[in-house]
Amino acid sequence: MAEPIDQTVPARAGAAGTPVVPPKILAAFKRYRIAAFVVGWGLILLVAAMVLKYGFDYGTAVAVWGPIHGALFVVYVILAFDLAYKDRWSPLGTLWVLVAGTIPFVSFIAERQVQRKVLARQRM
Repeated sequence: MAEPIDQTVPARAGAAGTPVVPPKILAAFKRYRIAAFVVGWGLILLVAAMVLKYGFDYGTAVAVWGPIHGALFVVYVILAFDLAYKDRWSPLGTLWVLVAGTIPFVSFIAERQVQRKVLARQRM
């Protein structure tokens, strides 16, 4: 009976032209991806809460969501540093990913760039 094939990591280098991603980097990448998605949407919600606060004088949304988003962003930074360390990113690539997490919608662009480079085994 044949073993099930894991589609995320090729069986050998060069299989179908795809480089092998070491398991520790792949695990760190998956954690980073989830964090980038959550923080990206969290930042959009924070901007909406700020519009409510400064546009409509309703500060409760920022008072509630602001600290939650802050905690999520700290987790994002830790996971981004973890991936950067394991995948040996350049300081500039690491800085780009961290700054992207502070600008609405840009974290989604950075996450795609990280995905492309990590899976292709290129340096960030």
